[in-house]
Amino acid sequence: MKRVFDTGNAAVTEAAIFAGCRLFAGYPITPSTEIAENMSRRMPQAGGYYVQAEDELAALHICIGASLGGLKAMTSTSGPGYILYADPYGWALGSEIPVVVLNAQRVGPVSGITGAPGQGEFYLSRYPTHGGNFENIVLAPNGVQEAFTLTVEAFYLAERFRMPVTILADQIVTDGWETLLIPETAEEAREMGLCVTPRKVNPGPVFYPATDEIDVPPVVLGHNTGAACSDWTPTAEGYDTEEVEWQHKHAYRLIYKVRNHRELITRYEEIETEDGPDVILVAYGSPSRVVKSAVKAAREQGLKVGALRLISLWPFPDEAFHRPAKYLSVELNYDGQLVREVQRAAPAGSEVHFLGRCGELPRVAELVDVARNLIDNRPPASSQWQREAW
Repeated sequence: MKRVFDTGNAAVTEAAIFAGCRLFAGYPITPSTEIAENMSRRMPQAGGYYVQAEDELAALHICIGASLGGLKAMTSTSGPGYILYADPYGWALGSEIPVVVLNAQRVGPVSGITGAPGQGEFYLSRYPTHGGNFENIVLAPNGVQEAFTLTVEAFYLAERFRMPVTILADQIVTDGWETLLIPETAEEAREMGLCVTPRKVNPGPVFYPATDEIDVPPVVLGHNTGAACSDWTPTAEGYDTEEVEWQHKHAYRLIYKVRNHRELITRYEEIETEDGPDVILVAYGSPSRVVKSAVKAAREQGLKVGALRLISLWPFPDEAFHRPAKYLSVELNYDGQLVREVQRAAPAGSEVHFLGRCGELPRVAELVDVARNLIDNRPPASSQWQREAW
């Protein structure tokens, strides 16, 4: 096992190469620029290709072309670039093209502050393109090691589900320095629970099955398949059609190949929830680390506080919210995004509250005070906001 001290950006780079990525196309943007820099050095060493695109739109289109040519491909960006992916992301979803996209969120709106963390693309990651009639897979690491494991997982899911997968990180994860373990043998990879599937080629003639099946090899142009690829509604062979019946079949597949295999995607961590806590803190990404410390501190003070750390965000893990309680969504934004899904998923008899921070993490003591207030049926006042602002 290789043990290094490095950043989340380095972890993503090494994980992608481990998973078989052989083309990276990107455009520099803080805080993911170092992924592009690392890839420019590491891709040639791994027998792959690095392409500097003129913008984010071109970068993802290049990745799609590479994937259609039979290569595992990846790009990375931050919020201002992620919004530019809308058109090619739709291509990848509609044409079922495997590709991995990393978004290192920074505080917004728009360009915001380049060196401050944010969580403003929660809903954008669910609906990254127009038209609807699809599900999306989104994973959210909270540290350097998990940035490695979830990047490997993203490539694995992209191949099995034949679709783009987003890794929704944040600036603290990608820029932070921590110990990173990188497996050097197949046995070490198995011990870490890492799965890698090679790129396969769909032999045709049916390229777009009207079923919810997964593990269908993706369309690869060439290789004597006679494959077709278009962003229009396809027939089973991939040809454009205006017949609404094929749209019904296509939409069914794009939605239910994900919904009917949620158990392969859903990941979350329960922290001190066995005794039915009075307050359950909910978070993903970097705030979840503060939340975990806050639960420990609250327990030491005799408060029944637990937490849910969401690792897969979409499809949203409704099943994690099965205990009536007072839920507190802790987010790196002031508008409240995750909280709205918590409100929808929480069982009857629950209360749902929100604590947001903009560009900085909340403090452990602050979370403990808010939890105590909720337990005592007092407003969840904090040092900066005297009322909930969502």
